Amino acid sequence: MKPMPRAACSGFSLIELLTVVLIIGLLAAVAWPSYQSHLMRSQRAQAAVALLQAQQFMERHYSVHGSYLSASGARLELPLALQVVQADSQVVYQIKIDAADALSYRLLASPQGPMQADDCGALSLDHTGLKGRSGSAASVAQCWR
Repeated sequence: MKPMPRAACSGFSLIELLTVVLIIGLLAAVAWPSYQSHLMRSQRAQAAVALLQAQQFMERHYSVHGSYLSASGARLELPLALQVVQADSQVVYQIKIDAADALSYRLLASPQGPMQADDCGALSLDHTGLKGRSGSAASVAQCWR
């Protein structure tokens, strides 16, 4: 059997392989921050939905009892299903009634775990429907979309 000439062997050279690895690395470096931003935006949207659901809970209580407080005059407690927002079995927002009296309330969604690095900070919603945020890097409209 004759040995094959060197020119007839096919395969990748080290330079070609390194070029492909470099291109994949550059694509990953561009895509990863965008992916993380998308995850934070979707988890923030889940917190906004939870705040709106808690607002509906508060309004239902007010329509039945005529007050945002409990019958004993104490601050209401949100149902367990409305107290946290989870993603991949990890709590990303804690929802609570931040302030309440007979005629007004303020709900707060505090970021937990990986969401603490979010530019919007804590999201808030009051009895008038006024939306807010504690972070200063983004506008309220950007944080609530």
